[in-house]
Order: sequence, then structure tokens, then C-alpha cells
Amino acid sequence: MLIEIRIPEIGESISFVQIARWLVQNGEMVEKDQEIAEIDSDKATLSLTTDHSGVINILVAEGVKTAVGDLVCTIDTEKTSSAIKEQPKTIIEPAASTKAVETKTPVIAGSSDHKILITPVAQNMIREHHLDVNEIMREKMSPITKSDVAEFLNKKQTGTPDLSKKFSREIIKRELTPLRKKLSERLVQFHNQTAMLTTYNEVDMSEILRIRKEFGERFLGKHGQKLGMMSFFVKACTITLQAYPQINSSLDANDVLYHEFVDMGIAVSTDKGLMVPVVKNAESLNIAELEIQINILAEKARNKKITLDELTGGTFTITNGGVFGSLLSTPIINPPQVAILGMHKIQERPVGIDGKIVLRPMMYVALTYDHRIVDGRESVGFLVRVKELLENPALMLNDVEHSFELLFNI
Repeated sequence: MLIEIRIPEIGESISFVQIARWLVQNGEMVEKDQEIAEIDSDKATLSLTTDHSGVINILVAEGVKTAVGDLVCTIDTEKTSSAIKEQPKTIIEPAASTKAVETKTPVIAGSSDHKILITPVAQNMIREHHLDVNEIMREKMSPITKSDVAEFLNKKQTGTPDLSKKFSREIIKRELTPLRKKLSERLVQFHNQTAMLTTYNEVDMSEILRIRKEFGERFLGKHGQKLGMMSFFVKACTITLQAYPQINSSLDANDVLYHEFVDMGIAVSTDKGLMVPVVKNAESLNIAELEIQINILAEKARNKKITLDELTGGTFTITNGGVFGSLLSTPIINPPQVAILGMHKIQERPVGIDGKIVLRPMMYVALTYDHRIVDGRESVGFLVRVKELLENPALMLNDVEHSFELLFNI
């Protein structure tokens, strides 16, 4: 039986996608529910899976713009892998303009846990000399260039290393993905139309670090995951946003929409670009529920399992540059929201407490806001209140008689 695999419906506003990468080779056996390709849209990178086991026949090449509903491959549930490899390939090539770019684009080789780029000139040399790319890869962790192949050939022929120059002047050209194109357009457009301003403060993270150390093992045992810091920030923000509704609003043409709920966007860095999954009604969740939801959405975004519904909406966003080592930055608002909170690296710094200088784990926090909607008083007041809650997490408890065990659901 021949099963047709077509581009599925992704969202109302998406009509075209791009085949970003095939995860299998033409003529390869695939299993039911296996991921066979990555598809790029202007909103997300998603995985294409198959509902049947069999031999795949790829019909559309990587980089080709494809309409929703178009046929991209077939799965033959009866043929063996060797049978289909003997048939001529029927891959649809990109249009001339796309093809010109692709001829200058490096390929990726290697296993799932060790992939490496190979420049076009290096590809030609490998084919010309009938070399095994895996042997070259054993000695390389960066893109394989012409000089790398020449060095490998010299070693193979003489048994001595090539002492010639080690630099390259090759240029690798790649087209922007639909996601990055759309992200660039939106950010530039919004930046030009918005009166963005940033206010800063710093937070003493001592108490949160102490709480994580005290309750971390019990939290892990109960919920199966570590107690992170993002959930504390989300909880502090959801509480504070209720007192500062302007910061939880969004701009719709000449109207300001005030939300009586908090749909919290959490910026997640993926290999395809920045995505912002949304925790719906975050104000109704405790720290344990927030931590679980944040981790689920982040993993789905990184593994290309995220849905458009999980990326849609958002009334406020938090981004954490600290995971990459950023000490201080100015985050950019995620439109049509009017504010975003930036977290940063925790670093021990000398601070004055009760007339003494002591070392404390400090974090700079930044609130970027649209000054057309939010005034300085609201922005500074919001950040100061968030700081107070983070430095004294007990204030996040709805009832002072309740313990952190209730807050963490342990």
C-alpha cells in the first residue's frame, strides 16, 4: 500500500511552509510515529511524522516552499528498502533562484549525536578522491573546509601532518528561515513604532537559592523534575501584574486591551530561533504547577513538538539571558504586549547590609515597557514589588499560615 504524506494544517494564517530538513534518507525504512522531516513556517519549526511503517520516497527537496496540503513524500508499506533504492529518485528540485543558493550551501553529515558542516569545495574534493567523510570527522569538530580535506589527504599520502597555512577564506551562504524572517520583520517594525524604555533593578537571590536547596530533593522526588528559578519569577510577576494592569495590557490599533488574566510568555532559545510558549492563566497556578508547565512547553519548543495554540497569545513575557551568561541586557518587547521582564546571570557582588559589606548572589533585572501605555511610576513600582517578592518568597503565599510545602505542592 502506498501512503501519501502531505503538509498538514498548521494554523489559520499559515498557507506555505518550507522543508527545512529531511531526517531520513530517500529509500530508508521508517517506523510508525517516526519524525521524518522538519518544516519551517513563519511562526514555528515543527516536525513531520508518519503514521505508517515502510519505505519512504522523498518527493520534495530541502529548502522548497510548499503549500499546506501538498504531497511531499510517500510511504510504501510493502516494499523493502533495497527495492526502492534501485528506482530513480523523483525529488522535486527548488526553483532556479533557490537552487543557486543551495549549490553554495554546506551539507550536514554525521550521526544524530555528532553532526558537522561540510563546505561545497570540500564536498567536491571528498567525492573526487573517494574519501570517507567519517574518517575526516574523527579529527574535526568545526566545519570541514577545503584546507581540512587537503590536510587529510596529505596525512594519508605521506603520513605526516600538513604544516601549510590553517586559515580559510571560504564563505558559507544560508538563506534565512521563514521563522527568522518573520521575527526580524516584526521586531524591526515594532521597534520603529514603539516608545521603548527600560528600567533596571537588582535582586538578592539568597532566599530563593536557600529554598531551592532545602526543598529541591523533595520537589524532585514528588514531581520528577528540578525546582528551577523561572517559576518564582513567573509567580512574582503574576501577583504584581494584578496591581499594575497597564503592564499586563496589549495595544490593538488605538485601543488598549486590559487583561483580567495572565498568559505568561516564556522565551525559549531553539536551534531555529527564539520561540515564546505561553502558560495560559498563569495567575491560577502555584509554583509547582508553573515549573511543570514551563518545562513541558520548553521541551516541546526545543523538540519541535510545540503547537501554534501553545505559541499564541501572551499578555506578558519573561526572558532569561542569564542562562547564556548575560550580566545585563535590554530585552525587546514581544508585540502586541507592552512590557517584558529580563532575567540575568546570578553573580556574587559586595552589597551593604546593616552597615556591613557582605557578598550576596545578586541578579540584575530589567523591565522594558512601551512608554505610550506605561508610565515610569508604574514600571518602577512593578519592578520594585517583584524584587520584594523574590527576596522574600514567603510573601507569595496566599495565607501566611500555609507553608512552602503547600506552595510547592509537596
